[in-house]
Amino acid sequence: MPDIPIRSFRDLEVYKDSYETCIIFHKQILPKLPPNEKFDLQDQTSRSSKAIPRLIAEGYAKRHQRLGFQKYIDDAMAECNETQVSVEQIKDIYGIETELCNKLINTYDKLARQLYKLSEAWTNFKRQNGNQNWNRGKKP
Repeated sequence: MPDIPIRSFRDLEVYKDSYETCIIFHKQILPKLPPNEKFDLQDQTSRSSKAIPRLIAEGYAKRHQRLGFQKYIDDAMAECNETQVSVEQIKDIYGIETELCNKLINTYDKLARQLYKLSEAWTNFKRQNGNQNWNRGKKP
């Protein structure tokens, strides 16, 4: 795959994948949960799955801060792991769309690994650039 310049958070593969997976999850899985899960599993999983692409986008906007981007990527990874466990619970407790849930579980696992690699790459980038001031050129 050729190197494509990253000009926006929308250029990040992990953003694209997390957004697409969130939409599939919301349209095909969440509506099938029983009413008694509306304020527990459905609400929590809805929030965590939506948070992943949002955190990536917000973190990208704060990439100029030394720790800004890193924090948001770490938070997105945590939400990804939470969502993955929730999808496993939906599959194992309610047997909803088992095949699709298995695909989503694998996708969220892949997303977590992508976020981890992005976090490592960002750390290495910061190291290679000599701990320079990341706050828009202001001196500490």
